[in-house]
Amino acid sequence: MRFALTVATPGALPSAFVVYRLPLLEALPKIAAMGYDGVELALLDRSQVDIAQLKHLLAETGLSVPVVSTGQVFAAGNCSFASADPQIRAKAEAMFSGLIEVAGELGARINVGRVRGSIVPNGSRGEVEVRVADSLRRLGDKAKQSGTSIILEPVNRYEIDFLNSCQEAVDFLARNGLAEIKIMPDVFHMNIEDPSIEGGLMRWIDRIGYIHFADSNRHFPGDGHLDFSKIIAAINAVAYKEWVGVEILPYPDPDTAAREAIRHLRRFA
Repeated sequence: MRFALTVATPGALPSAFVVYRLPLLEALPKIAAMGYDGVELALLDRSQVDIAQLKHLLAETGLSVPVVSTGQVFAAGNCSFASADPQIRAKAEAMFSGLIEVAGELGARINVGRVRGSIVPNGSRGEVEVRVADSLRRLGDKAKQSGTSIILEPVNRYEIDFLNSCQEAVDFLARNGLAEIKIMPDVFHMNIEDPSIEGGLMRWIDRIGYIHFADSNRHFPGDGHLDFSKIIAAINAVAYKEWVGVEILPYPDPDTAAREAIRHLRRFA
């Protein structure tokens, strides 16, 4: 099993669930030395990374970038695909499109989390679904041209009010003819929204493109009440071959959180 730690560049908002907000030149060697296989990049726009420099650094450290995550487009960019304002939707798509280019150049996937937006205050559920699906069709075409693909993350009801569970995400994609988009379960959100973490991961294995790990309190795995021995056994039982991203808070401090996460997970993987 391959594990990636989610990181951001300096200046990322506190709402970005990352351990490190550091220059990548500083963060990547540290992460490699701890035993991770890759890094998930949480970005706002493509100007935050120098692709040539990053590729050189990845080669030096032996790390990969499996996913570019886009929560900051929603949190810092103040825009979403659900917005009732066409200009705001266009801004969200333009920012996301730039990150698609980054993902394509790095051989990574790109996630849609909170950037999809919410129902309130943007209209009815049906209206929001149409807007989000339209954006995903356009951006899916862009992703395909760039040699990458989109993954959709169910997010719990306390953070957003649209597509909270794996079942909802799978049904939404099926209804809207978006079968090329896979889902990205996060066990932190699943603990709130899904009947069973292990059961959901096994049930939807053919629709899963990436998984996020964090404990029940968004701390490092092993510091909450989730049983990662059972979670990992479940995805091993269905021969999951994709990556797992570790998206956690920097508690009690960044180095301890990153080190304890991989130490705990390697016990079972």
